[in-house]
Amino acid sequence: MCAKILVVDDEPDLEVLIRQMFRQKIRDKQYDFLFANNGVEALERLHDDQNIDLVLTDINMPEMDGLTLLTKMNELNNPLLRAVIVSAYGDMTNIRTAMNRGAFDFVVKPIDLSDLEITINKSLEDLFKLKEAIQSRDQLIALHQELDIARTIQMSMLPVKFPAYPDYKEFDIYAEMIPAKEVGGDFYDFFLIDKNHLGFAIGDVSGKGIPAALFMAVCKTVLKTTALKGLPPDECLQQVNLILHLECIASMFVTLFYGIFDFFTGEVSYCNGGHLPPCRIDKNGSVTPIETTGNIALGVLADAVYATKTVSLGPGEGLFLYTDGITEAMNKDYLEFGEDRLLHSLKVPMKNAKVVAQRVIDDVKTFAADLAQSDDLTVMALYHK
Repeated sequence: MCAKILVVDDEPDLEVLIRQMFRQKIRDKQYDFLFANNGVEALERLHDDQNIDLVLTDINMPEMDGLTLLTKMNELNNPLLRAVIVSAYGDMTNIRTAMNRGAFDFVVKPIDLSDLEITINKSLEDLFKLKEAIQSRDQLIALHQELDIARTIQMSMLPVKFPAYPDYKEFDIYAEMIPAKEVGGDFYDFFLIDKNHLGFAIGDVSGKGIPAALFMAVCKTVLKTTALKGLPPDECLQQVNLILHLECIASMFVTLFYGIFDFFTGEVSYCNGGHLPPCRIDKNGSVTPIETTGNIALGVLADAVYATKTVSLGPGEGLFLYTDGITEAMNKDYLEFGEDRLLHSLKVPMKNAKVVAQRVIDDVKTFAADLAQSDDLTVMALYHK
């Protein structure tokens, strides 16, 4: 990096002296020196060239002295510009005034060129560190802005309009995801397969951050595209698993529960690919985890075999689905929310899917209090009216 240095002094011999002293660094393009005879010329230079890094200025000069120049430099709104004052030995009053007006350092006359080089190097080293810090800050701000956009895109992929199907009086469904970071690896989805069947799913991608969010988008898209063919849950997950395994995205995998709800008979056929088993809530508020289907997460083995099971929901009964961010949420004593607290939160007769889902989220937040969220919180409630 070539540092651009403006030398302001009314002594003509100083330019020759500096060019001779720093000839090697000038030749190596480490330093680029500009010269001005007084503060007026210096200000013109500074207005014309926004890339000047350091101003080395004398105090006593005609037309505009160095102290006035420092004041004018402060009005340029360039906080990265450094100034080094040159003053007579013992002129502490002016030196103190210069430092109070923003000078970074000073050298005294007669100028010791070795001391001048040390002072210039020190000033530039501090300046370049500040520039690197600002560049890192700007990159971080840009990254946060990109993550905010990514979060908006990711959240837009999830159904967020509730009630989702106000014209259907047979069922009610509600879901919510609260990412631990700007983007998350959890997801949920639900969609009408035909006039009698609702497909619904919840998943948790391995890992966190942007890679997990990208893999989540792939999983959700592949699942819905496959599920809308009307395949049974086991065949659907088997096809999704094969596609994800072929993609082989950074050795990632996803735990996934997919169910098909016949909202006229109340039967739910489902397949569980390594996910936490949903809870069945009966009309009296009794809560029981449903059977797993014994299948592993998707994307692990290409030839994994999946199975379907069924559970029946009578009127006034429902299912509650969740990811491990719920049960593994910790409080300040590093205790987990756990399955027992979850079951306690659910032991209320189900009247409304949203009320059930948000009660669990509220209980988790109350339990964790001010401790930072370490994992995505995702819930889904399905209620058979």
